[in-house]
Amino acid sequence: MTTTRGSDAVLPSLNIRTPGSPQIKVFIVDDHPVVRQGLNLLLSMEADMVCCGEAETILEALRGIEATRPDVAVVDLSLRDASGLELVKDLHASRPELPVVVLSMHDETLYAERVLKAGAKAYLMKDEAQEAILAAIRKVMAGGIYLSERMSGRLLSLFVQGSNAPGNSPIGQLSDREIEVFEWIGRGITTREIAGKLNLSIKTVEAHREHIKKKMKLSDATQLLQHAIHWIQNEGQS
Repeated sequence: MTTTRGSDAVLPSLNIRTPGSPQIKVFIVDDHPVVRQGLNLLLSMEADMVCCGEAETILEALRGIEATRPDVAVVDLSLRDASGLELVKDLHASRPELPVVVLSMHDETLYAERVLKAGAKAYLMKDEAQEAILAAIRKVMAGGIYLSERMSGRLLSLFVQGSNAPGNSPIGQLSDREIEVFEWIGRGITTREIAGKLNLSIKTVEAHREHIKKKMKLSDATQLLQHAIHWIQNEGQS
């Protein structure tokens, strides 16, 4: 697979389409209105791009994407009702031809490889330059994959060393679903509420909690809660 490094970001003035050709239709999924507004403004300044729709929940996103038929979707990982990673998987299953660019506050070392495996074509952290977002959209529209220079190097190193290379953090050993549960725990959500949000049984959530404690070598529920809260705070989530 090909990657575009962050240092090679395409400038906004570069237009990959010929004059008179259709604009790239971008659908934005983020639960923060200010972020959506900023992305919409950014796209409006590009001759070859246009925002065709917005959503703040998975259900709204699926309905909006079905109605507007965008060329690319820009998705945040932390949505109000569920994980954006689940949306990436849903979109990959229902519309595998739709390139998805993930834009998130989450650490790329934990999530970049996961979102690529889920079907996304690009991963950027929200503190990257605006030019990188535009470069990522253009890169995935050209059939490529976009990652930061740092993350491209890390994944190449992991590939050379093997998937079981040492150095991963304990949370990196968690499954996608376990990370979802861990995140909701850090937000102060009860087991019953987590079960409702993820459409799981309470027993299944409790099993995930036990697996998380075992993988992270935590002795009890108090330590689990403390670590989850600490992780949420370090991730800079709202």
